Amino acid sequence: MQFLQRAYERFATLIHELIKFGAVGAIAFVIDFGGTNLLRFGVGLGPLSSKVGATIVAATFAYAGNRFWTYRHRKQSGLRREYILFFILNGVGLLPPLLTIGFVTYSLGLHDALSYNIAQGVGVVIGTLFRFWSYKKWVFLAAPEPVESAGPAGGVEALVASAAKVGPQKNGSPTGGSPKNGSPTNGSRKTGKKARAKARAAVTADVSAQPDPITAR
Repeated sequence: MQFLQRAYERFATLIHELIKFGAVGAIAFVIDFGGTNLLRFGVGLGPLSSKVGATIVAATFAYAGNRFWTYRHRKQSGLRREYILFFILNGVGLLPPLLTIGFVTYSLGLHDALSYNIAQGVGVVIGTLFRFWSYKKWVFLAAPEPVESAGPAGGVEALVASAAKVGPQKNGSPTGGSPKNGSPTNGSRKTGKKARAKARAAVTADVSAQPDPITAR
């Protein structure tokens, strides 16, 4: 049951992250795509420099949205470190659209807006897949898992083993009789069994009373 519950929680978290990441990415996509076209066909910058300029603005927005909304439950390792890594990974994610734009513009010789945006769209899809994977792996780190204590069986066996080490008392036992040749009497054996049974029952009850670490979160 715990395995299924963990699997469900991880799947639900992944779905929530995908939805939020998609919402932030959609807005960043509009900034990126619209800004690139504005710089390329409105201002008249080059095809590659237009893409770089718009991506810087879109990446800044995407970082703020993902840090403080999509991955706000994840571990924060320092804004400076995250911001630097974020832009390094965005630089890698920028390569696919730059390659597709460069290929269409300079290799195929197509300079119209439709060809430009198709090339940009194909590159953005590839770059987005890389960003989603790399952000989770290196930028927005997962929160550390809580350390779980040893299971009930481990605690019970440890105490039972400890109780088993307690030998019979010298100079007699509760049931009478004295040890012979270093071996415990029948009364000592019965006393040892009762002690082990009581220790097992006490530890089992104590462990059962503790809250489950998964459901308590």
